Amino acid sequence: MRGILDRLFSWACDLAAACVLAVFVLMIAASVGRMLGWRVGGINDIVAWLSAGAAFLAMAHAFKQGDFVRVTLMLEKLGPRSRRLFEMLSLSIAAVSSAYLTYWAAASTWDSYQFNDMAGGLVVIPLWIPQLSFVLGAFLLCLAILDEWVRVLQGLRPTYVALVEERHARGDFSNDV
Repeated sequence: MRGILDRLFSWACDLAAACVLAVFVLMIAASVGRMLGWRVGGINDIVAWLSAGAAFLAMAHAFKQGDFVRVTLMLEKLGPRSRRLFEMLSLSIAAVSSAYLTYWAAASTWDSYQFNDMAGGLVVIPLWIPQLSFVLGAFLLCLAILDEWVRVLQGLRPTYVALVEERHARGDFSNDV
């Protein structure tokens, strides 16, 4: 099961990277288009949706890799048992928060679908289409947090801690800046 989840999170991160690449291509196309006198105003709408998609789709992978901001000063001073309890508490709060976010993101997207809400920019499409990346990203983040919650409950070290420690052991502190 863990392999399936890791591939799912990696796939979403790849999709986020594709969104960033698409933003790059569209911004270059818009720059060239402006010089050629083309109308390129609608590209800004698409770039905004792709930027949001990139941010939300990458959240689960970033969380699992230890790339989210965590305040570890207190945790590092605790013993193993206390640290595990605080990890469980933190992950529980994060799980409830991300489940809440996912629920309301999905409810809002469903409302957009039901009411046939259309995007208000130059590119008029059903709003639920770009909102799906928000729902999917929030859901995957919730899933990643629950996966880590189960790991800690089983007495295992969180993946994000293990991966950060591996990077530090290799002398890589680039993500800590």
